Amino acid sequence: MSALTLAPAGVERGARRPLSVVIAGAVLVLVILAAVLAPLLAPYAPDAIDLSASLVGTGGEHLLGTDSSGQDLLSRVLYGARTSLIAPILLLAIAALLGVVLGTLAAWRGGWVDTLVSRLTDVMYAFPGLLFTVMIIAVFGAGMTTSVLALGLAYTPTVAKYTRSVALAERRKPYIDAYRVQGMGGARICARYLVPNLGRSVIGYLVVLFGEALMSLATLSYLGFGAQPPSSDWGLMVQEGQAAVVQGALLPALVPGFAIALVVVSFNVVGVWAADRLGNRR
Repeated sequence: MSALTLAPAGVERGARRPLSVVIAGAVLVLVILAAVLAPLLAPYAPDAIDLSASLVGTGGEHLLGTDSSGQDLLSRVLYGARTSLIAPILLLAIAALLGVVLGTLAAWRGGWVDTLVSRLTDVMYAFPGLLFTVMIIAVFGAGMTTSVLALGLAYTPTVAKYTRSVALAERRKPYIDAYRVQGMGGARICARYLVPNLGRSVIGYLVVLFGEALMSLATLSYLGFGAQPPSSDWGLMVQEGQAAVVQGALLPALVPGFAIALVVVSFNVVGVWAADRLGNRR
């Protein structure tokens, strides 16, 4: 009777989410919806220039004001959410594809393969990720595509090391030996069982990395290496709005800067909670 009484309470406690996670999740849902519905929500085209409305403050025609070119900040932020959210996903997809393969290979084969992969990742760690990215951009040219590819390579060692650590623990489980006894090959075991069982942990880790990836891309755009005008990327908007601060207009830099901070903090809150939940379910 006591077991039946305690079971629903345990389920209820497991389903309960902290208020901070609920708020952060709601913020992310709203940002994603705003990005998807940008053509319907934006009052102006993001590249519409009106010099007569340069640096206009908040008001009925421009809810968040305008920048030095008279472009509506609300419209630019809404459209910029698309680039600012999709680019980190592509970046982490590249890092996950390469990192999971390298980390799983190192954990499964061990020996000289593990040593080689570990040394390669150590060499990558010797270079700061941003410096490595700038070096690649210096060779192949600035732009969002180059930035995404370069940062994807820069994040690969981080994902590879994490994947290796969880793959080593997974590889020691009895079911791996059971499949080996049945004559199943290593590649098949990894593809059908080992890697899928790492999915929750790796996805949780990638969610935590999303905020950092967004900040890295915004930094590159701010420095002039990432998105190029007339893009509405948030990092580029901060860089373009910096000159207006001297004239006493804070909104052109403050609005996209606040959007970056809000999304990064929200992803970090949700990501840490999700990683903890997914890790406990393994």
